[in-house]
Amino acid sequence: MGAADEILDVVDENDRVVGRAPRGEVYAKGLRHRCVFVLARDAEDRVFVHRRTAEKLVFPSLYDMFVGGVVGAGETYDEAALREAEEELGVSGLPRPEPLFPFLYESADGRQSWWSYVYEVRCVLPVRPQAEEVAWHAFLPEEEVARRVRPGGWEWVPDGLAAYERLRARRA
Repeated sequence: MGAADEILDVVDENDRVVGRAPRGEVYAKGLRHRCVFVLARDAEDRVFVHRRTAEKLVFPSLYDMFVGGVVGAGETYDEAALREAEEELGVSGLPRPEPLFPFLYESADGRQSWWSYVYEVRCVLPVRPQAEEVAWHAFLPEEEVARRVRPGGWEWVPDGLAAYERLRARRA
């Protein structure tokens, strides 16, 4: 079964499940679903940053300061956060990511929308990101991430950037 065949819960504006559909259909029709964003920090408090592969269904080749992804049908946000963090970082035995806050992401063109939950986790294990998910990665100091987010910096996934801006605003 490919990624496009994965079954996702379809949710309403209040994050209530109203149906299920394959990921490919959810993306093609712009159906609202659920996602998790996990900010991974190393022992030196640096942030894991990566560039997505060109083969990704959504936002190929863009940078992201979160690991994460869609929440599978019947899966909780907490379960998805741990699963996605371990998968994308290529580790096992991570502590349970700490839930920080939910938000409804809506794309600038209004065609995409998903309920999102932002988490944070400490990863002191050596990372081995999935080659099919991650084209490049590094742990960067927070100041470097902030510099790369500014205009003229790297091109970031829009939903991750929205989550990051909300996280920075909450910590300001």
